[in-house]
Amino acid sequence: MLCLFILLVLLGFPIAFTLIAMGVGFGYYAYYQGPPEIFSDIFNNNIFYLLNQNTYSVMENDTLVAIPLFLFMGYVVERANIVSRLFFSLYMAARNLPGSLAIAALITCAVFSTASGIVGAVVTLMGLLAYPAMANANYNRSFAAGVICAGGTLGILIPPSIMLIVYAAIGNLSPLRLYAAAVFPGILLAGLYIVYVIVRVWINPKLAPKPNLEDVPPPSKIYWDLLVSFVPLTVLIALVLGSILGGLATPAEAAAMGAMGAMILAMIYRSMTWQKLKESVFLTAKATAMVCWLFVGSWTFASVFSYLGGHDLISDWVIGMNLTTIQFLIMAQLIIFVLGWPLEWSEILIIFVPIFLPLLEPFGVNPYFFAMLVALNLQTSFLTPPMAMSAYYLKGVLKKQIELVEIFKGIMPYLGIVIFTMVLMYIFPGIALWFPDYLFGTYVP
Repeated sequence: MLCLFILLVLLGFPIAFTLIAMGVGFGYYAYYQGPPEIFSDIFNNNIFYLLNQNTYSVMENDTLVAIPLFLFMGYVVERANIVSRLFFSLYMAARNLPGSLAIAALITCAVFSTASGIVGAVVTLMGLLAYPAMANANYNRSFAAGVICAGGTLGILIPPSIMLIVYAAIGNLSPLRLYAAAVFPGILLAGLYIVYVIVRVWINPKLAPKPNLEDVPPPSKIYWDLLVSFVPLTVLIALVLGSILGGLATPAEAAAMGAMGAMILAMIYRSMTWQKLKESVFLTAKATAMVCWLFVGSWTFASVFSYLGGHDLISDWVIGMNLTTIQFLIMAQLIIFVLGWPLEWSEILIIFVPIFLPLLEPFGVNPYFFAMLVALNLQTSFLTPPMAMSAYYLKGVLKKQIELVEIFKGIMPYLGIVIFTMVLMYIFPGIALWFPDYLFGTYVP
């Protein structure tokens, strides 16, 4: 089942419906009760009942209600020109630092990712906004592309991440604890990206020449523009996350507040039109439908896989290897890292992560610590050729301005930074666990 799934995905079949088809196909065999006596008995098979129940379970899952609301919040922010104001204000404020445009792009990506959680939207918008500015300043094309691709992937790690909502539903974990656990790893990774840019440009200034600014506004205007563009969006994000982590609202309620706040911001900036609102609603519905069908397919596929003994087979094999806890963690992350070459985060998370979840208790692994390792590791699925989706998103908007090989070259250093961050988390688990334990008490299985 696993090998056939990977093969079909690589051939280009839609993931959600591939999962449903394979679940129904193998499930029909698993629940087969003999040849039918009449034609209508062909459909007298428990797999159809299972598919129906899984569809209903997705529809009534309260955790998943947050997904369309967070998506809508992100699309409104994207289309209301709030991000462009933020980028140019940050650039003016950081103009004296090495690689100021790149730093402004990374901070904007981090903030927009927090408001959006949509990797494709962040990379696409920043490709249209930041890359031309860096190209006009004679930045190295590969270096500029790497900054945008790496910064855009922060959205699947920094809360409110859509990926963490999906993980919470798959692993039956608290989204509140997951969000709290992701705060410091997300800040650490974004900070390391910025440090890398500053050091790299300081060593080799030719990568990012200082632009000649003829008309620099006075400092008072620069910081006022930054205040106007940065503070409202940051306050909105802080209110959304604060209400979740403080226990004042569920993720769905906080997401609804964020969506409403994004609409209010767009109206204050006078940048929301009826056409942009319709686009935001349509894109939200489209993305939500994809996620929900992925859940229906993955739960059907996983149920049949487990019924046929797949999980037991893998569990017995891994436990029989007599691995230590560290060896198990390294093996699991290596497998997920390799899967990131041909697959996207959604396939890895929905199909392969559930295989490892039952093994966490025998090896004494905190599920929230494991979730953060996976969340960091899934950054690599966007940065690892040949299926580095962030590179394809950027290439799609830049077209002939840059070659795909140049983008791949630019993202390689950031791939190393992600791996280094994972090593730091192995050595210092408190990076992920201290904050949720402080807010909600020590986790007890």
